[in-house]
Amino acid sequence: MHTPQPTPLTLERDVVVVGAGPAGLMAARRLSEAGLDVAVLEARDRVGGRTWSDTVDGAWLEIGGQWVSPDQSELLGLLDELGLSTYPRYRDGDSVYIAPDGTRTRYTGDRFPVGDRTAGEMERLIEILDGLAAEIGPSEPWAHPRARELDTISFHHWLREQSDDEEACQNVGLFIAGGMLTKPAHSFSALQAVLMAASAGSFSHLVDEDFILDRRVVGGMQSVSRSMAAALGDDVHLSTPVRTIRRDEAGVTVISDRVTVRAKKVIMAVPPNLYSRVSYEPPLPRRQHQLHQHFSLGLVIKVHAVYETPFWREDGLSGTGFGAGRLVQEVYDNTNHGDTRGTLVAFVAEERADAAFALPAEERRRRILESIASYLGDRALEPVVYYESDWGSEEWTRGAYAASFDLGGLTRYGADQRTPVGPIHWACSDLAAEGYQHVEGALRMGRITAEDIIGELAGTAAVEAP
Repeated sequence: MHTPQPTPLTLERDVVVVGAGPAGLMAARRLSEAGLDVAVLEARDRVGGRTWSDTVDGAWLEIGGQWVSPDQSELLGLLDELGLSTYPRYRDGDSVYIAPDGTRTRYTGDRFPVGDRTAGEMERLIEILDGLAAEIGPSEPWAHPRARELDTISFHHWLREQSDDEEACQNVGLFIAGGMLTKPAHSFSALQAVLMAASAGSFSHLVDEDFILDRRVVGGMQSVSRSMAAALGDDVHLSTPVRTIRRDEAGVTVISDRVTVRAKKVIMAVPPNLYSRVSYEPPLPRRQHQLHQHFSLGLVIKVHAVYETPFWREDGLSGTGFGAGRLVQEVYDNTNHGDTRGTLVAFVAEERADAAFALPAEERRRRILESIASYLGDRALEPVVYYESDWGSEEWTRGAYAASFDLGGLTRYGADQRTPVGPIHWACSDLAAEGYQHVEGALRMGRITAEDIIGELAGTAAVEAP
């Protein structure tokens, strides 16, 4: 017997938001506070987007984005507003650096224990990047006189034009390629790297893990989205992937399997690589079609290894380790607030992630744990819980951290990233200036886009008033 499908819910709202991550929920929050009616449509069965805090095999893990740095004023302000607190990442003790030849060195401070010449070259490269980040800034890097020059050379080759010290180039490149954009340094431009640095305040901030990875949210970063969604109540609709957006002179009709919303405006608050999952009637302009094809996410395996105790602390280690040439290029103590067990988080990025995913699961696990053990000792080989966050296989994400342009794409298309198409607006961390590819940037974009729409609707109301 055929079971009839439920009739889709039909709503009328001032604004419909597609995506219940931090950007979409922040936009909905500010629009609602301004007295506008909203509906939030989310494809997943949960809110939070690329933030996700969950229990796996009895261990509570931050599967997605998690860190708070001291310059993230939007996020810090919202945490206060929501009554959420933070705690510092554990960092007492020595860090570990593994050189290209495999030499393991314990050290303290925020600079790697490399030879004098390499150290000097690293400092010089960081100084150059700090200068470029300050000069070019995060808001309109494409408008700078040197933009095309820097956008048509890969970050890999630009570094080697500046220095012939390969270890220095690899170490500086690590913080952008593996640590942030999660793409090989030959696949994105020097200008894209400068934008990444400028969005964090400076390149020096990116190489200082005690700054960029400063604190975590008690209860997990997803609790930020959960708290915002709770305040919106029934206006948030889960398991509701949007299929079609029809626009006309009066506004938009947003159609999903379960809910159809008629509204004056729509905010696409999803990663740019998902824009094309929606059919647009009429189609988007050529410029948007082209832009979206040159904007893509990277790839990373975020590895969680949980142990009965944080054993590395007994050895005077902080749990922090770096090795630009290793399978695991970064590892940190990720022990949860008030937890007696110890948790490590490790990252396998870009081409290393390609190679790791080509292995059978058990072989991949073995090699990754061996790489972690090369930093912290053989006790790392036997976690009680092991889990790999694989956002590249997530249907509604399909990659890591944030979208970045291919060579030349930032100067070619950057100025059009946020350009509305009639009633369609765009808001996500991928489009942010300050806080680019962080929760900070998502919240900023959500607020800014909401403010733009509030202003536009107020202007329309004023024109229509007698």
